[in-house]
Amino acid sequence: MSAAAAEKRRWTYAEYLEMERASDEKHEFFDGEIYAMTGPAAMAGASYEHNQITIRLIGALLAAVKGKCEVFSSDMRIHTAADSDEGQGFYPDAILLCGPPKFHDDKRDVIENPDVIFEVLSPSTERFDRGDKFASYRALPSLHDYVLVSQTRVCVEHFSRGEVGRWIINDTLGPGQILTLPCGEIAVDDLYRGVLPAVVRPA
Repeated sequence: MSAAAAEKRRWTYAEYLEMERASDEKHEFFDGEIYAMTGPAAMAGASYEHNQITIRLIGALLAAVKGKCEVFSSDMRIHTAADSDEGQGFYPDAILLCGPPKFHDDKRDVIENPDVIFEVLSPSTERFDRGDKFASYRALPSLHDYVLVSQTRVCVEHFSRGEVGRWIINDTLGPGQILTLPCGEIAVDDLYRGVLPAVVRPA
């Protein structure tokens, strides 16, 4: 995990959310601990390439869904346990919401029913995004697609929930290929157009 623990104690989700709403910086909540985000999704310190790819991803999603879904950036919180003070709290890099939102409370700043979650991988967060974070996301009944976007090579990994609820890797996509989601299609090349070639290399 790419973040330093905010304090060495166990928190409830309600305590985390109260603290987070009063904070000027972003924190995530995992397994009873609050983590001050120091990576690309934090208020400051985002990597150049991560920002490039994330902006292109948001733009591509807006064009692809054609109003059929709402597109959210990393400012929208996700809670992984509906109607509970349990679960985890995260800020995905992008979210698709294709139906009416289910909010955690009347503050309307925490969504509990995303349809698709996107994470742009960083060296410091990749293991967590593939492991414990993905496991937490899988607890969301609404979620049917999870997409990982590399920032060091032209590569997009698409995971889908199967008919019996089992998650499978649907595609690993490279240059010239198309990411197909229920709400639209995205050209993988569009996510990397103009990103520094010294950093992003073909898969």
